[in-house]
Amino acid sequence: MIPVHSPKPTRNHVFPETEKQGVYNAIYKRRDVRSQFLPDAIPDELLHKLLDAAHHAGSVGFMQPWSFIVVQSGEIKRKVKHLFEQANERAAAVFEGERRALYSRLKLEGILESPVNICVTCDPARHGPHVIGRHTIRETDIYSTCCSIQNLWLAARAEGIGLGWVSILDPAELRMILQIPEHVVPVAYLCLGYVTEFLPQPELESAGWLQRVPVKDIIFYEQWGKKEGQ
Repeated sequence: MIPVHSPKPTRNHVFPETEKQGVYNAIYKRRDVRSQFLPDAIPDELLHKLLDAAHHAGSVGFMQPWSFIVVQSGEIKRKVKHLFEQANERAAAVFEGERRALYSRLKLEGILESPVNICVTCDPARHGPHVIGRHTIRETDIYSTCCSIQNLWLAARAEGIGLGWVSILDPAELRMILQIPEHVVPVAYLCLGYVTEFLPQPELESAGWLQRVPVKDIIFYEQWGKKEGQ
């Protein structure tokens, strides 16, 4: 029997140390920004650079289902802000007592304060009904779009641009305002802009709403709930 020799592991593809640290800095220092936006405009060249980074996200079957609606109009922002206020009032009603009081004090969007809003959409029909890898898990088009959003978020942080995700919106009403086709899904409404600061902790964590789950509690081995060594 001829022995099979596996190639030795190589570190040739590792980023230089400073580049690696930049990636981790973007991950750990990324924040969902709501309160710290400055009115300064984002240069067109930089905005395009961020959107191009988002467009280079991984996607199942290379489907690239995302599109980006750039919103800078004050009129449209005010309409979206009104949607938020309606939805936020309904959301607050599900909490009671101190929890509701804390919720009411939280600032959960920066729609008017940020110079640029971006709606990220997903087109399930792009490239037709048959996409590699989507036959068994149809939602991979949405999942792929979320990868694009994360790319945008990290690239923005690296460029000193804050980003906040506004999810307290009625999707059907948002679709009407932005004239999104019926079959296209509005996945995320984002606020972007330069900021006064990036907070050391996520705002919801520092406000006492929730704490970060310890990473050891969410890592299993071989099967759900199975800890290392079990």
